[in-house]
Amino acid sequence: MSTRERITSVPGLMAGKPTIRGLRITAEQVLRALAAGVREDELLAEYPELEPEDIRAALAYAAEVIADEQVFPLHAS
Repeated sequence: MSTRERITSVPGLMAGKPTIRGLRITAEQVLRALAAGVREDELLAEYPELEPEDIRAALAYAAEVIADEQVFPLHAS
C-alpha cells in the first residue's frame, strides 16, 4: 500500500484533514505524537488499528508536504 493509499482526505471526516486509511486518526496526530517522543510501539498500542506502515506513511507524507513548500532560512537569535 502506498503513501497515497494510506493517507487519505475525506470531506466531512476529521474536518477534511489527512487521515490514516480513512480512520479517525489524522496524520497530524501521529506526527505530533512522534515529535513529542512517543515511541512507535507505544503509538501502536494506543491505537491498535494503526500499522507500522501507517506511521512510515505519515512521515513520508510530511516530507512530501515540506518538499512542496517554499523553505525560509531560520536565523539564530
